[in-house]
Amino acid sequence: MIPFIRLIRIKNLAVITISMIGVAYFLHLKNPYEVIDFNSFHYGLLIASTLLIAAAGHVINDYFDLKADRINKPQSIVLSRHISKRWAILVNWIFNGLALAVAAYLSWYYQNLVFVVVHLISINLLWFYSAYWKRKLLLGNVVLAALPCLVLFLSSWFMQVLNESVLPFSPYHAITWSTYLDYRFIYFVGICAFFIILSKEIIKDIKDIPGDTIIDANTIPRKIGLNKAQLLSLLILQLPGLLFILLSLFTDFQLPSFYAKLTLGGLQILFILSMVTHWIAPKIILKTIHWIADFALLLGLSCLFF
Repeated sequence: MIPFIRLIRIKNLAVITISMIGVAYFLHLKNPYEVIDFNSFHYGLLIASTLLIAAAGHVINDYFDLKADRINKPQSIVLSRHISKRWAILVNWIFNGLALAVAAYLSWYYQNLVFVVVHLISINLLWFYSAYWKRKLLLGNVVLAALPCLVLFLSSWFMQVLNESVLPFSPYHAITWSTYLDYRFIYFVGICAFFIILSKEIIKDIKDIPGDTIIDANTIPRKIGLNKAQLLSLLILQLPGLLFILLSLFTDFQLPSFYAKLTLGGLQILFILSMVTHWIAPKIILKTIHWIADFALLLGLSCLFF
């Protein structure tokens, strides 16, 4: 049982769950005087189907990555040691099939194809990433960073389907009232998560150079060198702060709470200090940047709750 939990990356699944719960909580918290249509059972189904796709993606990634993992992290290998490769493929199919069935039900019930379309896109992206794109320069990193961002977007789209529709199940009626919620902060968090995870993936590729060399993966560190790749990852970490500045200058976008302002400001200082440390002690930042990215991601998601 424990090897299987390691295979599906239970920590990553926990972060996805927290993210999706955070979106629903944030919209209710920031709109206390709005009548928000929300079906907790269906949202629970959406969370479950998303987790199934993510778990299936982790399984198939380990399946295609087995050769490199024997070099990069031999002590962490699960497939072929605890679980057969044939079972991994079967688990991938079952999980994806169940997720698609849930998405089909939600799309049928709400007469909206967004759930099926997003699930199909996610399944195919994870498969092609694991089988082909992971070895392509930058493409694999971008795909893997975009999927967590898509989770936050999908959660918002669920709320939009329920609250901004003219279908009979919806509370929206043109002659009475409608609920239009502000999703901009959620999208902002999603885009920031994309930048942070993209930076994290480049650092991961630096550490995986030995195994990537064996499978001839065309990764950024192998293409431009370790030092330049590390600098690129740190430059990407500066983008959330730049995005906020641009939004503040050209739109009426504002952070929703003092906690969010404090968090964004603190993280941006941390990112700048990381850049400075790169010039002073690059080996230190190489060892810590992975943890900095994880910390920033979790702290950023916490802004949905406070």
